[in-house]
Amino acid sequence: MAMVKEKEQNTKDKKLLVGVIWNFSAELKLTFMALLVLCTLVTLLPFIPSSFSLSTSDFRFCISRFSSAIPVNTTTTTVEDSSSSSPDRVLDNGVVKRTFTGYGSAAYNFVSMSAYRGGVNSFAVIGLSSKPLHVYGHPSYRCEWVSFDPTQDPISTTGSKILTDWGYGRIYTTVVVNCTFSSISAVNPQNSGGTLILHATTGDPNLNLTDSIPVLTESPKSVDFNLYNSTKKKYDYLYCGSSLYGNLSPQRIREWIAYHVRFFGERSHFVLHDAGGIHEEVFEVLKPWIELGRVTLHDIRDQERFDGYYHNQFMIVNDCLHRYRFMTKWMFFFDVDEFLHVPVKETITSVMESLEEYSQFTIEQMPMSSRICYSGDGPARTYRKWGIEKLAYRDVKKVPRRDRKYAVQPENVFATGVHMSQNLQGKTYHKAESKIRYFHYHGSISQRREPCRHLFNDSRVVFENTPYVLDTTIRDVGLAVRTFELRTISDRLLRTRQ
Repeated sequence: MAMVKEKEQNTKDKKLLVGVIWNFSAELKLTFMALLVLCTLVTLLPFIPSSFSLSTSDFRFCISRFSSAIPVNTTTTTVEDSSSSSPDRVLDNGVVKRTFTGYGSAAYNFVSMSAYRGGVNSFAVIGLSSKPLHVYGHPSYRCEWVSFDPTQDPISTTGSKILTDWGYGRIYTTVVVNCTFSSISAVNPQNSGGTLILHATTGDPNLNLTDSIPVLTESPKSVDFNLYNSTKKKYDYLYCGSSLYGNLSPQRIREWIAYHVRFFGERSHFVLHDAGGIHEEVFEVLKPWIELGRVTLHDIRDQERFDGYYHNQFMIVNDCLHRYRFMTKWMFFFDVDEFLHVPVKETITSVMESLEEYSQFTIEQMPMSSRICYSGDGPARTYRKWGIEKLAYRDVKKVPRRDRKYAVQPENVFATGVHMSQNLQGKTYHKAESKIRYFHYHGSISQRREPCRHLFNDSRVVFENTPYVLDTTIRDVGLAVRTFELRTISDRLLRTRQ
């Protein structure tokens, strides 16, 4: 009996051994194969030419790669996923604290657009910066002036940053850096030339980097210091336009520019910014006015690479502000679907003279329909009219507030916005509705078709649950505007299409 039991036990042990070997046959085969290859390499090593060599580190790398292929069961008490390389930890309340580590550069520290003198001892630098950097970090700026005169030592000052878009930024936010060298009476007083360098520091606690950016270079004898103290300006009124984008209507632009050139008079100028909206047909409308020196067009399409609010319009209007700051008495900010108007017994000159004590005033909006038209001239004649002559119904629905536009005396403004400036010295006036207003034809500028979708001949209309009243304020000057255009640039634009 003992012999039988011993044989049965041996049989079970052999089966168990075979089972174990069978279960791990793949791993054993892989191990034996690796050892065979390793022994083969060691055997052949003396016969390999000297130009080819293998070091011990090569064998360690090979072995480590092989060993990493074998699954190893590990356990941890600090993370949920043992394959993660992040230094996560479990808090006392059982919550797993996750961490995030940044590598590389997802957004630029600073995107420079321009820099201008703000006076004899100050400068303004306009650009973009990473919005998360300003929300979660502490970026700072230092301004340094390096003279071309080797006998003059460099001077520096702390830059004061102004974030003008009030949180509207996207990946990038607009930054205006004010560099005021208050310790001296003038920068570059000998007019020997020099370079303004902006040192932009990220303020990131983990990776605090500083980029030194030459933002402005003045050639010797290039600065007219009298410009910053003169009361005589090249223009009385200058228009600073926001970024123009989309498929704009040439006819609507034609009406807008002719209306406002007449409205502001000869001592005015218009600065437009093309962010993709000035296609060939629109440019043909602007070309006569550009040739007369009444319009300057800036191509800003390259800014599309940097994702900011509404085609970076905050950066664009601030560039315009500082670029033309000392060239005009008043600077206006509104859009190309908006038309300014003063009472019949007033002129733009008389209105502005009455507001001279203010650094800024805001302008009330009169919302006009861009879909329903007045047919008092008869349907056939209506379609031959300009848009401002037939889009004559004003929205009178009561709302808490409507957007306003504004004008400033630019020498008193340090940075600006789209609807008003909050960075200026002096007073702001908000009750100018009896002096000046603007009529807003919302959406009309992007319609490449006849604007009249519905015709009415009533003084009051309710359309799509919105009440309208007939308002012929702008319509009444339509003929005068068309006549002015014809006399000024001849009939070059008579064949302009919608």
